[in-house]
Amino acid sequence: MTEGAAVHRYATTCTWDGSTGVGYDHYDRAHRVQATPARTELDLTSDPAFGGDPARLNPEQLLVAAASSCQLLAFLAVAARARVDVVDYRDEATGEMPEPTDGSGFTPMWVERIVLRPAITVRGDTSEDRLRRLVDLAHHECFIANSLRSEIVIDAAFRWA
Repeated sequence: MTEGAAVHRYATTCTWDGSTGVGYDHYDRAHRVQATPARTELDLTSDPAFGGDPARLNPEQLLVAAASSCQLLAFLAVAARARVDVVDYRDEATGEMPEPTDGSGFTPMWVERIVLRPAITVRGDTSEDRLRRLVDLAHHECFIANSLRSEIVIDAAFRWA
């Protein structure tokens, strides 16, 4: 850390209760996450492939959502600084976490790739080349992207209002 620099801290509380005594295939994966001072609590679970409830969000989805949200916020910031009028932004993001192929079951799994597909609508006279540069700048300024080892691919599309 840089001496004397401001440090932003983010705290969460994750809670679960139940029993794992019933074995791997039967314990409840449902849990709750809260991040004070926000009042919203998230009811989470594991990926359905690992015994989770498909009606609830899972940590892998939250990771993809965090990357997507951060790219959105970084892009809006760089666009606003560049005086580009963004009027709509929609991202259909996906994450990829392949299972190990060595058969050992001991190879750590991780989200290897996140693909962001922002469809960005702007108003006014600006070129697609300039918008692509702003998308790239936003990616380099995104705190979440800078924190991950996952490959992050951005496949942006642009429209003019």
